[in-house]
Amino acid sequence: MSAWNPKMEFMPKEELDKLQLKLLKALVHRLYDYSPFYRQRMDLAKVHPDRIRSLTDVAKLPCMQKKDLRDLEPGQLFMASNRELVRYHASSGTTGRPTIVGYTQKDVDTWTESVARGIASAGLGADDILQVAYTYGLFTGGLGLHYGAERLGCTVVPASTGNSERQLDMIKRLGVTAIACTPSYLMHLGEVSQRIGLDIKSDTNLRLGILGAEPWSEGMRGRMEDGLGVKAINIYGTSELSGPLWCECVEQRGMHVWGDQTLLEVVDPETGETLSPGEKGELVVTMLLKEAVPIIRYRTGDITTVDWEECGCGRSHPRLGRITGRVDDMLIIRGINVFPSQVEYVLMSNPELGNEFQIVLERKGALDDMLVRVELKPESFQDNVAKLESLKSRINERLKNTLMISAEVELTEPGTLPRFEGKAKRVVDKRNI
Repeated sequence: MSAWNPKMEFMPKEELDKLQLKLLKALVHRLYDYSPFYRQRMDLAKVHPDRIRSLTDVAKLPCMQKKDLRDLEPGQLFMASNRELVRYHASSGTTGRPTIVGYTQKDVDTWTESVARGIASAGLGADDILQVAYTYGLFTGGLGLHYGAERLGCTVVPASTGNSERQLDMIKRLGVTAIACTPSYLMHLGEVSQRIGLDIKSDTNLRLGILGAEPWSEGMRGRMEDGLGVKAINIYGTSELSGPLWCECVEQRGMHVWGDQTLLEVVDPETGETLSPGEKGELVVTMLLKEAVPIIRYRTGDITTVDWEECGCGRSHPRLGRITGRVDDMLIIRGINVFPSQVEYVLMSNPELGNEFQIVLERKGALDDMLVRVELKPESFQDNVAKLESLKSRINERLKNTLMISAEVELTEPGTLPRFEGKAKRVVDKRNI
């Protein structure tokens, strides 16, 4: 089993717990003594650092939300001077003004170490050529994977996003063995390769995809692995925490979260109550080592589970389950909570359907109306009307059973729905327009 830092990655859980508690206590004391923002939060919550005596005591501390990072000016939260900072990154700002995060050199090194460990556990090594097709710049994806891969010894192709035919040409000509991008973009590359007569499975050396930045399903994983011959590895991170951080190992049974850097919780999204291991809820993250922008109990908004059982690979660190949706991306339709990932799960189980879909929400009278538009595969588009109507009926029934609400289904011609080089935009909500 390949490992970048075996001593830390295979540390016994008892030792890891002791290390986490030591780091948590040090972090809380530092912030209480030197951060006016955190001291005020702790005083309002009536929590003194001396009350943190066990890992479960982290639940006594107040949570931080994205609104805090968005509303505060950098100087109110940063704990590093301009002389100590080496870089800034920022979120896209699609749901408000961008959140800005600064990094000291130690922050960059810790982030790089996390990525290097993760992609090594997924099977990458010094003989690999990784094409990074995430955006470079203020977005953390491109540089995060770039630095981690270089630290591991990989050769990096900094392709960034766009120009799909050129991306494929580089994959073939350079003998690229792995690609880092969104799952929807890898599927799109598969479509483009078919159009230009390139068989990714037989004409290239591409064998591994490091895929993240948007929720995706096991059904989509199966399509990529079967259709493209690329092992699909899930990676997770947020711009507030440090971009891409944790990914699956070769076992593909959850993303390893390095306990010497991070403490995880899962809470009920509505009550904030801490949930038991394996229960699905909102991910809450405490970054134990960050210098410039310390993070205690950050509510990510992502819905997932955490598994503390030792992985089949032997690593003792907790594993983050697949992100099934976001609290703020949750759609409330006729009083029912619906996640786009649930729709994807149903659609990807039908071999007649393509990879692209779109959810359109409208209000007709007093009621919400949900339309699911999905592309057919080219061979299915030629089917007779009766067969297509039967397919629509079958999808309708499965959506109703899964979502507990009915939805209209529209089968569209291949290539008619929009494609995206970054995160796929699956929902068009016209109810408030």
